[in-house]
Amino acid sequence: MDFSLTDEQRMLRENIIRFARQELNDGVAQRDRDQIFLRRLWQKCAEVGIQGLPVPEESGGSGLDPLSCAIALEALGYGCHDGGLVFSLCAHLLSCVVPIWKFGNEEQKRRYLTRLCDGSLVGVHAMTEPESGSDAFALRTRAERDGSGFRLYGTKMFITNGPVADLVIVFAMTDPKKGYYGGVTAFLVEKGTPGFNQGQKFEKMGLRTSPIGELVFENVYVSAEAVLGGIGGGSTLFTHAMDWERICLFASHVGTMEYLLDKAIEYARSRTQFGQPIGKFQAVSHRIAEMKAHLEAARLLTYKAAWNLDRARSVSLDAAITKLFVSESLVKAALATVQVYGGYGFMTDYEVERILRDAVGSTIYSGTSEMQKNIIARWLGL
Repeated sequence: MDFSLTDEQRMLRENIIRFARQELNDGVAQRDRDQIFLRRLWQKCAEVGIQGLPVPEESGGSGLDPLSCAIALEALGYGCHDGGLVFSLCAHLLSCVVPIWKFGNEEQKRRYLTRLCDGSLVGVHAMTEPESGSDAFALRTRAERDGSGFRLYGTKMFITNGPVADLVIVFAMTDPKKGYYGGVTAFLVEKGTPGFNQGQKFEKMGLRTSPIGELVFENVYVSAEAVLGGIGGGSTLFTHAMDWERICLFASHVGTMEYLLDKAIEYARSRTQFGQPIGKFQAVSHRIAEMKAHLEAARLLTYKAAWNLDRARSVSLDAAITKLFVSESLVKAALATVQVYGGYGFMTDYEVERILRDAVGSTIYSGTSEMQKNIIARWLGL
């Protein structure tokens, strides 16, 4: 594998960093305080193709290969300092757009993909429930046959983009006897469908510009055309979406790690104590050296996993390793940067404390670190 960037990939990276710096960073601190999701910034991102990176051009996307998608999202994580916006974009793209592209029939692709790519629709992926987080086998939302269609009953919890969603991929049990494997089906539900309610919005520690909330389904009727990926195909669809998310969402975190490294180096060179830059003190320089080592390892893991997305039969092991290592490394990098900044790093006027708050969630969403270790252990036959 040769991960040297092609000219096209290098230009893609440079263009996205330039775009993010020019268009997405003004007023980030205030948006974070007020928990504001700006649809106009969402639209700006759509205009440069973020929401449709891997989707074929004939469906409104950019037609990029998975590795180029990871490089693009890494650039977004580096150039955009609004972690919540990056998170919402990735959730939309990787857990909603990709499944429709990969599993949708021609009518579903025609109906939704172009509008998901051009920013007209905000997409969400609804699996987590009040009693079902890491334990997907405890899924309680159910879909009951009603003529040729289904009626959905249940509540989804902690759904990224939920309060602003236009289209939801909701997972429901269609055959309890089969359980998670073969008994779960994915359905496409549009905003405004009778019985579908976007419930309470939650306040978070970090990623505060990314809205998260509750989705309630009370006797929601959907036709057979709303089934995505076939009856009983929900677990396969979910696993595929998680592979993409655990690789490409965390590519954006690799970009954030590089940004933190740059910030730490710049501050260590300019801040003086005891008559010299603090970077001359081994306690500081070694901390930054470790950040660099973790960044390079995280990037290689991410690129390898992304390269395998359209080559290997299964990338779930690579995805779990990537997700685990990148998330834990991101938190360490953010903590290290706060420590390098000292008292200033603890102040809200310096954005490193916001990045740390955003980073903590990375060890929880897309499957906790503990769940990734379980996945890795199973692949090892343990």
